[in-house]
Amino acid sequence: MKPQETIDFYLRWAWHSIARLYNDEAEKHGLTMSNGYVLLNIDIREGTPSTKLGPKMGMEPRSLTRTLKNMEDQGLIYRKTDKKDKRMVRIMLSDLGKKKREIAKKSVIAFNEYVQSKLNTEELDAFFRVMEKINHLLKQETHENFFKK
Repeated sequence: MKPQETIDFYLRWAWHSIARLYNDEAEKHGLTMSNGYVLLNIDIREGTPSTKLGPKMGMEPRSLTRTLKNMEDQGLIYRKTDKKDKRMVRIMLSDLGKKKREIAKKSVIAFNEYVQSKLNTEELDAFFRVMEKINHLLKQETHENFFKK
C-alpha cells in the first residue's frame, strides 16, 4: 500500500500544513501554535483548572506542563488557587494573554472562513461526517481491533 492510499497520510499531511501555517502566523506575534491553542482553551473569566486543560486539548501532561511553564515565564498566564477548593489550581489569562488570545482567535476564524469559502456545503458536510465517524471509531474500538490480521 502506498502512503497516498492511506487515510492517515492525508490527515497527517493536512495537519502538518495547518500547523506550519499557524506557527508562521503565531511567530509574528511572539507565540507558537501550542501557545495559541492553550490560550483559546482557557476560560477567559473563570480560568481553567490545570487538571482539565490537558484532556480538553488532548495534550499529554508532560508537554502541557512544559508549555504552561513557558507561557507563565512569558507573562501570558498565571496560576491562581481556587477560592472554593484550595487544592485546585486554575490557569488564568494575564492581560497580555487576553490580547494574544484575541490574535489567536482571529487567526483561527480567518483560516476557517478562508477554507469554508473554497469548499461547497456538500464538501464541508462530508468532511465533518467522515471526521466524526473516524473519531467515533477511535473512541469506540479497542486498539487491538485496528490491528487484527
